[in-house]
Amino acid sequence: MLINLGLDAVAETVYRGMLAHPGSSLAELGSRLHILEEDLRGALDRLSELALVRASLDDPSQVHAVDPHLGMEILLARQQAELAAQQQRVEASRAAAARLISEFAHEQSSHSNASVRYLEGVDAIRDYLAALNSQVVKEFLTFAPGGAQTPANMQASRPLNRRLLERGISMRTIYLDSIRRDPPSVEHAEWLTSHGAHVRTAPSLPNRMIICDRRESIIAIDSDNTEVGAVAISSPGLISSLCALFESEWRSAQPLGSAPAQQPGELTPQQVTALHLLAQGATDESIAKKLGVSPRTARRIATGLLTHLNARSRFQAGVHAVQEGYLPSSPE
Repeated sequence: MLINLGLDAVAETVYRGMLAHPGSSLAELGSRLHILEEDLRGALDRLSELALVRASLDDPSQVHAVDPHLGMEILLARQQAELAAQQQRVEASRAAAARLISEFAHEQSSHSNASVRYLEGVDAIRDYLAALNSQVVKEFLTFAPGGAQTPANMQASRPLNRRLLERGISMRTIYLDSIRRDPPSVEHAEWLTSHGAHVRTAPSLPNRMIICDRRESIIAIDSDNTEVGAVAISSPGLISSLCALFESEWRSAQPLGSAPAQQPGELTPQQVTALHLLAQGATDESIAKKLGVSPRTARRIATGLLTHLNARSRFQAGVHAVQEGYLPSSPE
Protein backbone atom coordinates (compact mmCIF):
# COMPACT_ATOMS: atom_id res chain seq x y z
CA MET A 1 0.00 0.00 0.00
CA LEU A 2 2.90 2.39 0.69
CA ILE A 3 5.08 1.47 -2.28
CA ASN A 4 4.53 4.92 -3.82
CA LEU A 5 6.08 6.42 -0.70
CA GLY A 6 9.25 4.35 -1.00
CA LEU A 7 8.34 1.28 1.07
CA ASP A 8 8.43 -2.16 -0.51
CA ALA A 9 6.07 -4.89 0.70
CA VAL A 10 8.56 -6.46 3.15
CA ALA A 11 9.57 -3.13 4.70
CA GLU A 12 5.93 -2.14 5.10
CA THR A 13 5.12 -5.49 6.74
CA VAL A 14 8.01 -5.09 9.18
CA TYR A 15 7.02 -1.49 10.02
CA ARG A 16 3.42 -2.53 10.66
CA GLY A 17 4.60 -5.46 12.78
CA MET A 18 6.82 -3.21 14.91
CA LEU A 19 3.94 -0.77 15.45
CA ALA A 20 1.57 -3.58 16.40
CA HIS A 21 4.07 -5.31 18.73
CA PRO A 22 6.43 -2.70 20.20
CA GLY A 23 9.32 -4.06 22.22
CA SER A 24 9.57 -7.33 20.28
CA SER A 25 13.06 -8.64 19.62
CA LEU A 26 14.20 -9.17 16.04
CA ALA A 27 13.88 -12.92 16.48
CA GLU A 28 10.32 -12.57 17.78
CA LEU A 29 9.42 -10.18 15.01
CA GLY A 30 10.84 -12.43 12.29
CA SER A 31 9.03 -15.46 13.71
CA ARG A 32 5.73 -13.61 14.02
CA LEU A 33 5.92 -12.19 10.51
CA HIS A 34 7.43 -15.34 8.95
CA ILE A 35 10.33 -13.34 7.52
CA LEU A 36 13.90 -14.65 7.20
CA GLU A 37 16.53 -12.82 9.27
CA GLU A 38 18.36 -11.59 6.15
CA ASP A 39 15.17 -10.11 4.69
CA LEU A 40 14.26 -8.65 8.08
CA ARG A 41 17.58 -6.86 8.41
CA GLY A 42 17.31 -5.57 4.84
CA ALA A 43 13.86 -4.18 5.62
CA LEU A 44 15.18 -2.52 8.80
CA ASP A 45 17.99 -0.91 6.80
CA ARG A 46 15.42 0.51 4.39
CA LEU A 47 13.22 1.74 7.24
CA SER A 48 16.25 3.37 8.86
CA GLU A 49 17.11 5.16 5.58
CA LEU A 50 13.57 6.55 5.53
CA ALA A 51 13.82 7.59 9.23
CA LEU A 52 10.91 5.30 10.16
CA VAL A 53 12.91 3.37 12.77
CA ARG A 54 15.62 4.40 15.21
CA ALA A 55 17.44 3.10 18.26
CA SER A 56 15.22 3.13 21.35
CA LEU A 57 16.01 5.88 23.84
CA ASP A 58 15.17 3.52 26.71
CA ASP A 59 17.30 0.66 25.41
CA PRO A 60 19.76 1.52 22.58
CA SER A 61 20.05 -2.18 21.75
CA GLN A 62 16.39 -2.22 20.73
CA VAL A 63 14.89 -0.75 17.55
CA HIS A 64 11.94 1.62 17.89
CA ALA A 65 9.34 2.28 15.17
CA VAL A 66 8.48 5.96 14.73
CA ASP A 67 4.86 6.94 15.36
CA PRO A 68 2.89 6.48 12.10
CA HIS A 69 1.61 10.09 12.11
CA LEU A 70 5.18 11.36 12.12
CA GLY A 71 6.37 8.54 9.85
CA MET A 72 3.83 9.31 7.12
CA GLU A 73 4.68 13.03 7.32
CA ILE A 74 8.35 12.14 6.83
CA LEU A 75 7.57 9.99 3.77
CA LEU A 76 5.25 12.60 2.24
CA ALA A 77 7.80 15.39 2.80
CA ARG A 78 10.48 13.23 1.18
CA GLN A 79 8.24 12.57 -1.83
CA GLN A 80 7.36 16.27 -2.16
CA ALA A 81 11.06 17.15 -2.12
CA GLU A 82 11.73 14.55 -4.84
CA LEU A 83 8.87 15.93 -6.94
CA ALA A 84 10.19 19.47 -6.52
CA ALA A 85 13.68 18.34 -7.57
CA GLN A 86 12.21 16.54 -10.60
CA GLN A 87 10.25 19.67 -11.57
CA GLN A 88 13.46 21.69 -11.37
CA ARG A 89 15.19 19.18 -13.64
CA VAL A 90 12.33 19.38 -16.16
CA GLU A 91 12.43 23.19 -16.16
CA ALA A 92 16.21 23.18 -16.48
CA SER A 93 15.90 20.80 -19.44
CA ARG A 94 13.36 23.06 -21.13
CA ALA A 95 15.60 26.07 -20.61
CA ALA A 96 18.58 24.15 -21.98
CA ALA A 97 16.53 23.18 -25.03
CA ALA A 98 15.62 26.83 -25.62
CA ARG A 99 19.28 27.86 -25.30
CA LEU A 100 20.35 25.13 -27.73
CA ILE A 101 17.79 26.33 -30.27
CA SER A 102 19.10 29.88 -29.96
CA GLU A 103 22.76 28.83 -30.06
CA PHE A 104 22.53 27.06 -33.38
CA ALA A 105 19.86 29.18 -35.03
CA HIS A 106 22.44 31.32 -36.86
CA GLU A 107 24.23 28.32 -38.33
CA GLN A 108 20.90 26.85 -39.45
CA SER A 109 19.65 30.10 -40.98
CA SER A 110 21.47 29.37 -44.24
CA HIS A 111 19.18 26.38 -44.77
CA SER A 112 15.72 26.89 -46.26
CA ASN A 113 13.74 26.35 -43.07
CA ALA A 114 10.67 28.55 -42.84
CA SER A 115 10.02 27.54 -39.21
CA VAL A 116 13.28 29.14 -37.94
CA ARG A 117 14.39 32.63 -38.91
CA TYR A 118 17.46 34.51 -37.68
CA LEU A 119 17.12 38.22 -36.85
CA GLU A 120 20.41 40.10 -36.66
CA GLY A 121 20.65 43.28 -34.62
CA VAL A 122 18.22 45.30 -32.54
CA ASP A 123 16.69 47.09 -35.56
CA ALA A 124 15.74 43.82 -37.23
CA ILE A 125 14.23 42.59 -33.95
CA ARG A 126 12.15 45.76 -33.43
CA ASP A 127 10.92 45.75 -37.04
CA TYR A 128 9.90 42.12 -36.76
CA LEU A 129 8.14 42.72 -33.42
CA ALA A 130 6.25 45.71 -34.82
CA ALA A 131 4.98 43.58 -37.70
CA LEU A 132 4.18 40.68 -35.39
CA ASN A 133 2.28 42.85 -32.91
CA SER A 134 -0.13 43.92 -35.65
CA GLN A 135 -0.91 40.26 -36.35
CA VAL A 136 -1.60 39.14 -32.76
CA VAL A 137 -5.15 37.90 -32.33
CA LYS A 138 -5.50 36.49 -28.79
CA GLU A 139 -2.41 36.18 -26.60
CA PHE A 140 0.97 37.80 -25.98
CA LEU A 141 3.38 36.09 -23.50
CA THR A 142 6.73 37.54 -22.42
CA PHE A 143 9.80 36.67 -20.35
CA ALA A 144 11.53 39.94 -19.42
CA PRO A 145 14.82 39.17 -17.65
CA GLY A 146 17.60 41.68 -17.07
CA GLY A 147 16.26 43.30 -13.92
CA ALA A 148 15.32 46.98 -13.97
CA GLN A 149 13.97 48.04 -17.36
CA THR A 150 15.69 50.87 -19.20
CA PRO A 151 13.71 54.09 -19.77
CA ALA A 152 14.23 53.74 -23.54
CA ASN A 153 12.79 50.22 -23.63
CA MET A 154 9.80 51.14 -21.48
CA GLN A 155 9.06 54.22 -23.56
CA ALA A 156 9.37 52.31 -26.85
CA SER A 157 7.13 49.46 -25.67
CA ARG A 158 4.23 51.51 -24.32
CA PRO A 159 2.57 52.43 -27.64
CA LEU A 160 2.80 48.81 -28.84
CA ASN A 161 1.48 47.44 -25.55
CA ARG A 162 -1.33 49.98 -25.43
CA ARG A 163 -2.53 49.00 -28.90
CA LEU A 164 -2.47 45.31 -28.01
CA LEU A 165 -4.39 45.79 -24.76
CA GLU A 166 -6.95 48.12 -26.37
CA ARG A 167 -7.63 45.36 -28.89
CA GLY A 168 -8.41 42.98 -26.02
CA ILE A 169 -5.26 40.88 -26.37
CA SER A 170 -4.48 38.75 -23.30
CA MET A 171 -1.03 39.87 -22.15
CA ARG A 172 1.07 38.11 -19.50
CA THR A 173 4.60 39.20 -18.60
CA ILE A 174 7.12 37.79 -16.12
CA TYR A 175 9.84 40.13 -14.84
CA LEU A 176 12.60 39.40 -12.34
CA ASP A 177 11.91 39.90 -8.63
CA SER A 178 14.63 42.56 -8.62
CA ILE A 179 12.38 45.07 -10.46
CA ARG A 180 10.35 45.41 -7.25
CA ARG A 181 13.18 47.60 -5.92
CA ASP A 182 13.23 49.84 -9.02
CA PRO A 183 10.42 52.44 -8.87
CA PRO A 184 10.37 53.26 -12.64
CA SER A 185 10.11 49.54 -13.52
CA VAL A 186 7.36 49.03 -10.93
CA GLU A 187 5.52 52.08 -12.27
CA HIS A 188 5.72 50.66 -15.80
CA ALA A 189 4.48 47.24 -14.64
CA GLU A 190 1.61 48.89 -12.76
CA TRP A 191 0.78 50.85 -15.91
CA LEU A 192 0.52 47.55 -17.77
CA THR A 193 -1.79 46.01 -15.14
CA SER A 194 -3.96 49.15 -15.07
CA HIS A 195 -4.55 48.64 -18.80
CA GLY A 196 -5.51 44.97 -18.41
CA ALA A 197 -2.20 43.10 -18.54
CA HIS A 198 -1.14 40.48 -15.98
CA VAL A 199 2.32 40.83 -14.46
CA ARG A 200 4.27 38.48 -12.18
CA THR A 201 7.88 38.26 -11.03
CA ALA A 202 10.28 35.34 -10.57
CA PRO A 203 13.75 35.02 -8.99
CA SER A 204 15.31 34.16 -12.37
CA LEU A 205 14.33 33.55 -15.99
CA PRO A 206 16.04 31.37 -18.62
CA ASN A 207 16.11 33.95 -21.46
CA ARG A 208 14.25 36.84 -23.06
CA MET A 209 11.30 35.37 -24.95
CA ILE A 210 8.03 36.43 -26.58
CA ILE A 211 5.26 34.06 -27.68
CA CYS A 212 2.40 35.25 -29.89
CA ASP A 213 -0.89 33.34 -30.15
CA ARG A 214 1.01 30.12 -29.36
CA ARG A 215 2.06 30.01 -33.00
CA GLU A 216 5.25 32.09 -33.11
CA SER A 217 8.05 32.85 -30.66
CA ILE A 218 11.11 35.10 -30.56
CA ILE A 219 14.07 34.17 -28.35
CA ALA A 220 17.24 36.16 -27.75
CA ILE A 221 20.39 34.60 -29.21
CA ASP A 222 22.49 35.80 -26.27
CA SER A 223 20.69 36.19 -22.94
CA ASP A 224 23.46 38.52 -21.70
CA ASN A 225 23.30 40.80 -24.77
CA THR A 226 19.85 40.77 -26.32
CA GLU A 227 20.82 43.34 -28.98
CA VAL A 228 23.04 40.82 -30.79
CA GLY A 229 20.10 39.10 -32.42
CA ALA A 230 17.17 36.77 -31.98
CA VAL A 231 15.63 33.71 -33.53
CA ALA A 232 11.99 33.64 -34.66
CA ILE A 233 10.40 30.19 -34.37
CA SER A 234 7.11 28.94 -35.79
CA SER A 235 7.58 25.16 -35.53
CA PRO A 236 4.51 23.76 -33.68
CA GLY A 237 6.59 21.27 -31.69
CA LEU A 238 9.06 23.89 -30.48
CA ILE A 239 6.30 26.40 -29.74
CA SER A 240 4.50 23.80 -27.63
CA SER A 241 7.64 23.24 -25.53
CA LEU A 242 8.22 26.98 -25.10
CA CYS A 243 4.60 27.50 -24.04
CA ALA A 244 5.00 24.74 -21.46
CA LEU A 245 8.13 26.48 -20.18
CA PHE A 246 6.25 29.77 -19.86
CA GLU A 247 3.30 28.19 -18.04
CA SER A 248 5.65 26.43 -15.62
CA GLU A 249 7.39 29.71 -14.78
CA TRP A 250 4.05 31.54 -14.55
CA ARG A 251 2.67 29.10 -11.97
CA SER A 252 5.62 29.62 -9.64
CA ALA A 253 5.92 33.40 -10.21
CA GLN A 254 4.36 35.92 -7.80
CA PRO A 255 1.77 38.55 -8.83
CA LEU A 256 3.22 42.03 -8.81
CA GLY A 257 0.94 43.30 -6.05
CA SER A 258 1.75 40.47 -3.65
CA ALA A 259 4.83 39.01 -2.01
CA PRO A 260 5.39 35.36 -1.01
CA ALA A 261 4.67 34.67 2.66
CA GLN A 262 7.92 34.04 4.45
CA GLN A 263 8.32 32.48 7.86
CA PRO A 264 11.16 33.63 10.17
CA GLY A 265 14.36 31.83 9.23
CA GLU A 266 13.20 30.85 5.72
CA LEU A 267 14.99 31.90 2.55
CA THR A 268 13.35 34.13 -0.04
CA PRO A 269 12.82 32.72 -3.56
CA GLN A 270 15.66 34.98 -4.75
CA GLN A 271 18.00 33.58 -2.06
CA VAL A 272 17.04 30.00 -2.97
CA THR A 273 17.83 30.69 -6.62
CA ALA A 274 21.16 32.28 -5.66
CA LEU A 275 21.96 29.26 -3.47
CA HIS A 276 21.37 26.87 -6.39
CA LEU A 277 23.61 29.02 -8.60
CA LEU A 278 26.34 29.06 -5.93
CA ALA A 279 26.12 25.27 -5.69
CA GLN A 280 26.67 25.12 -9.46
CA GLY A 281 29.86 27.17 -9.06
CA ALA A 282 28.46 30.41 -10.51
CA THR A 283 30.46 33.61 -9.95
CA ASP A 284 29.02 36.74 -8.37
CA GLU A 285 28.91 38.35 -11.81
CA SER A 286 26.89 35.51 -13.39
CA ILE A 287 24.57 35.40 -10.38
CA ALA A 288 24.04 39.15 -10.74
CA LYS A 289 23.05 38.75 -14.42
CA LYS A 290 20.73 35.84 -13.65
CA LEU A 291 18.95 37.71 -10.84
CA GLY A 292 18.99 41.08 -12.61
CA VAL A 293 20.93 42.81 -9.83
CA SER A 294 24.31 44.52 -9.53
CA PRO A 295 27.44 42.44 -8.73
CA ARG A 296 27.58 44.26 -5.39
CA THR A 297 24.05 43.11 -4.55
CA ALA A 298 24.90 39.58 -5.67
CA ARG A 299 27.90 39.56 -3.30
CA ARG A 300 25.67 40.82 -0.50
CA ILE A 301 23.17 38.02 -1.17
CA ALA A 302 25.98 35.42 -1.16
CA THR A 303 27.39 36.82 2.10
CA GLY A 304 23.93 36.75 3.64
CA LEU A 305 23.51 33.09 2.66
CA LEU A 306 26.82 32.19 4.33
CA THR A 307 25.65 33.93 7.49
CA HIS A 308 22.21 32.28 7.35
CA LEU A 309 23.79 28.83 6.90
CA ASN A 310 26.47 29.45 9.53
CA ALA A 311 29.19 28.72 6.97
CA ARG A 312 32.69 30.15 6.57
CA SER A 313 33.06 29.23 2.89
CA ARG A 314 30.85 28.64 -0.13
CA PHE A 315 31.72 24.95 -0.07
CA GLN A 316 30.65 24.70 3.58
CA ALA A 317 27.49 26.65 2.74
CA GLY A 318 26.66 24.01 0.12
CA VAL A 319 27.13 21.22 2.66
CA HIS A 320 24.95 23.00 5.23
CA ALA A 321 22.32 23.75 2.57
CA VAL A 322 22.02 20.02 1.79
CA GLN A 323 21.83 19.17 5.49
CA GLU A 324 19.06 21.72 6.05
CA GLY A 325 17.08 20.63 2.99
CA TYR A 326 17.60 23.72 0.82
CA LEU A 327 19.47 21.66 -1.79
CA PRO A 328 18.99 18.01 -2.88
CA SER A 329 21.51 15.55 -1.50
CA SER A 330 22.32 14.17 -4.96
CA PRO A 331 23.41 16.17 -8.04
CA GLU A 332 20.55 17.38 -10.22
